[in-house]
Amino acid sequence: MGMGRSLAVALVGLNGHVIEVEADIGQTLPNFVLLGLPDASLSEARERIRSAAQNSGIPLSRRKITVNLVPASLPKKGSGFDLAIVMAALSAAGDVRGTDGTVFISELGLDGRLRPVRGVLPAVLAALSAGYKQFVVSADNLSEARLVTGAEVRGYGCLAQVALDFGADPKDLVMMDGAGLHSAEDTAPVDSAGSTQAGADLSEVAGQPVAKLALEIAAAGGHHLMMVGPPGSGKTMLAERLPGLLPDLTDAEAMEVTAIHSLEHRRTSLVQLLRRPPYERPHHSASTAAIIGGGSGVPRPGAASRAHRGVLFLDEAPEFDKRVLDALRQPLESGELVLHRAAGTAAYPARFQLVMAANPCPCGKATGKGINCECTPMARRRYFGRLSGPLLDRVDIQLHVNKVQLEQLADSGGRESSAQVAQRVLLARDIAGERLKPWGLNHNADLTGTVLRGPLRLGGHDTALLDKAMATGVLSLRGYDRVLRLAWTVADLQGHERPGSEEVGLALTLRQRGVGP
Repeated sequence: MGMGRSLAVALVGLNGHVIEVEADIGQTLPNFVLLGLPDASLSEARERIRSAAQNSGIPLSRRKITVNLVPASLPKKGSGFDLAIVMAALSAAGDVRGTDGTVFISELGLDGRLRPVRGVLPAVLAALSAGYKQFVVSADNLSEARLVTGAEVRGYGCLAQVALDFGADPKDLVMMDGAGLHSAEDTAPVDSAGSTQAGADLSEVAGQPVAKLALEIAAAGGHHLMMVGPPGSGKTMLAERLPGLLPDLTDAEAMEVTAIHSLEHRRTSLVQLLRRPPYERPHHSASTAAIIGGGSGVPRPGAASRAHRGVLFLDEAPEFDKRVLDALRQPLESGELVLHRAAGTAAYPARFQLVMAANPCPCGKATGKGINCECTPMARRRYFGRLSGPLLDRVDIQLHVNKVQLEQLADSGGRESSAQVAQRVLLARDIAGERLKPWGLNHNADLTGTVLRGPLRLGGHDTALLDKAMATGVLSLRGYDRVLRLAWTVADLQGHERPGSEEVGLALTLRQRGVGP
């Protein structure tokens, strides 16, 4: 008897660390020692794997088993280490061999079945980037694990089948019914190309030509959007149709988004890359941890990260807690959330489009002359006071949505579909992508002030309205740059090489809730 080794992966956020699992069988009284900063769920693996091995016909040694998880200084959590630990212990006893170069990712049931775990996709990605190509996962995680190009993945249903494939004596093994080896050929082919999801269509929205134009501009440039209007004016309908105007995700973007969603609790494993931009609509009672991420131990991703490369819609935005809204200011600028907790630090991407909807006041009747409004001036001030100035300053388009008139409701002819608008959005994004390629940017919303006031600087005549607005304090420097970004998107949609004074004027109007310069 000697040493046995295998490999596992510890996830901290989306970052994975390859863990070397060492097992040693001593000559003392029976015991099972697990070292290397395991959490409570990992410490329970000692009992799970003893029962799983016993019920699979390959019981663990009755001597002292010491398992060390290297590096010992990195905290480990979760049940995904079960299979790696038992394979290292069996290797140390001489029951199996050839485990030291394989990454094992699976939980064990007491009967020896391999159970799926979350986060398989980012775990395989991390181990592959570290130079490891051989993986063993549960059959339920196989389709998700093999989404990673270059990984050689085998999926099994039970521990006995894994042990048999690694040289165990078959005469004593106990196979679970229907739990055999699963290869890529055994599963249905994965269609990772994806397609535009069918759903809500823009043609269903009555009236609102200005709001539809703002939605198209937001989709083309990746701009944040806020709509203020009375109840029933179509704010929610418009927001729900924004994802349908966005193009499919690229390969790299789809892998990012799928990796984030792999960390969620799911009954079934992911079987294909998520090609459509995600859409998250949390309730206004959601906590900061639910939106930003958090929880005990290493923080989990929140709605902002799940909306990465997609849309985060906050309906009734002033009803959200002010601290929740202000917590969005940092990811709106950086596109990333770094969450610090006592148990560790986790970083999650959060480059989403923020869409907010709000009534003009708590009762929603402060439109036009507002003669039917029942709210006091203090109530109105308090209502919008939750939307801080720094947050609104980061929202490119701030639009007032008017009530739909009866004749607009009756007129259903000539309404453009989401597919028609999406074609223009895709063309505008392609134009912007070519222009922004020298700076490594993809969308006009990503433009920096250095580029806007340098290589893409507009003439003084074109920016006269902006200069006046900034001089009078209507715009901050951040707002000035955001109007310029909008102007470039408007020019791309209109097929112009550069924005002029008309495009800048329209962008400034969209920035000020429809109020002209």
